[in-house]
Parts: sequence; structure tokens; C-alpha cells
Amino acid sequence: MKVVILAGGLGTRISEESHLKPKPMIEIGGMPILWHIMKYYSSFGYNEFIICLGYKQYMVKEFFVDYLLHTSDFTINTQTGNMDIHNKTTEDWKVTLVDTGLETMTGGRLKRIKDYIDGDTFMLTYGDGVANVDLNKLVSFHNDHKKLLTITTVSISNQKGVLNVNADGIIDSFREKQKDDEALINGGFMICNKKVLDYIDGDDTSFEKEPINKLVSEKQVAAYNHTGFWQCMDTQREMKYLCELWDEGRAPWKVWK
Repeated sequence: MKVVILAGGLGTRISEESHLKPKPMIEIGGMPILWHIMKYYSSFGYNEFIICLGYKQYMVKEFFVDYLLHTSDFTINTQTGNMDIHNKTTEDWKVTLVDTGLETMTGGRLKRIKDYIDGDTFMLTYGDGVANVDLNKLVSFHNDHKKLLTITTVSISNQKGVLNVNADGIIDSFREKQKDDEALINGGFMICNKKVLDYIDGDDTSFEKEPINKLVSEKQVAAYNHTGFWQCMDTQREMKYLCELWDEGRAPWKVWK
């Protein structure tokens, strides 16, 4: 199953950093948060990624083109250009990097990468949040409920889309946040049947609005409730918090060796 990561937004709420680089490239412990997300998925055996790019997309592409140089030591002969790689560190990843447009909304980005999804089901998440979601249990939950979309829900007072979930684990309603909300929210880490792309009109469609609401009205969205660690990186305060967790060896999402 391929993992689609939405990594094209402007990151305006953390503009102190994102005016220099796209938010998924903001670093935690010297590596982009995008890398942390991919390492987490890879630790469960998911090694094929489709990254939806937009704002400063060339920086993400350059990171992966030069990935070996970012992660290894090397000796270079500046006269000949010959290079010897030391302590070679690579990942067993296949990464498809797609420029999905600067102003394209999340649904439009998904629509644009449709041809790169070759299976009936794909994983979907945002390029600015980490968690310790048990992906094996998430997949089992999705398969058991047989809905077109499964959303990982987290309980937090936040500025995200708010969900109401019934006793069967099916989402009854999905709405935009309101002031002082404290409820189940969409934490990303979704699993989608490829049919969800048919609910997207085009570039101006936000996946979190019309498509999800239409799926909810058809009882096609299941909620996998995650009670463990989850944290997005919308602000400098949240960035510093994630960096502190990493630097202190307390990062709950670091499950790899």
C-alpha cells in the first residue's frame, strides 16, 4: 500500500520558519519532519511514498535527490569530482515527488496524483504531524469496517475539523472548527479507497470539506480512535516542543533503531 503525504501548503501559521522553507522541511533533530513521518511509516513496512508538493517544492525534491549526501559522510576530489561514500546510510524507499501546484487545495492535490496510485487502497497523511499510531491496527480496523475512508481521530482542543462519531465507530458529521472546541478531530493517518478521489471536483476542492462531508452523509467514513501521542507542527511553540522531545530522547514516534 502506498503512502500519500500532503506537503504542499504555505504553512502560514508558522511563517517564522516557512518563509524560508516548506513546513514539511522544518527540522526536528536535524532532519525534516517529513523524514520523521516517512521513517515512521517505513518502520511498519510501508516504503512507497507519493509526496504532493506545492510551495517551494524544489527544496523537497533537492533533499531526496541529494539524500545520500544528507545522511552519509564522504570524501570528494574537487578536481575530478570523484566521491567516496563512507558509512553509507540509505533507506529502502521509493519516493514519487509531484508538483501539485502552488495554490491547489488538498483535494485537488489528491486528484492530481491519481495516476500514481496503482492499488485500490492507499494511506494518506499530512506532512506536518507525527504520532505513534499503530498502523497495523489501523489497517485491520479499516479492513473490518469496509468503508471508503478511515480517519484516525484524536481528542484535543485544537483548530482542526471536528468529528462526531457514533457507537459503531462511524462518523456522523464533520465540520470546521469553532472557537473553544474540544472534541475528536481529524489527526490524519487516514486510509482511503481510491474511489474517494471521485468525490473531488478539482484544484479548488478542499478534501476536508465537500468530499469528506459527502462521504460522511453516505456513512462511508470510519473513525479509528487513537489515544496515544499525536502532535502537529502549526506553530513555533509546537515545533520547539517536538524538538525538545527528540533532543531529550523522549520522541514517542521514534520506533525505529
